[in-house]
Amino acid sequence: MFNSDPPTSPGTADQAVEEVVAQGPSGAIVLAGIATACVVAMWFAFYLFVFLPRGSLQ
Repeated sequence: MFNSDPPTSPGTADQAVEEVVAQGPSGAIVLAGIATACVVAMWFAFYLFVFLPRGSLQ
C-alpha cells in the first residue's frame, strides 16, 4: 500500500510498546476522575434540590 508504514523489526515494535506502557494509564485515570466528579456532583444536586426542600423527617 502506498500510505502504509514500512515494515519494522519485532524488536523495534516491542520497544515502542514498552515506551507507551511506561507512560502509565494517565488517560484512564483522568476519565475515572471525571466520571467520579460527575457522580458526586449529581448526588449533591439531588440532595440540595430534592431532599432539603422536603424538610426534616417527623
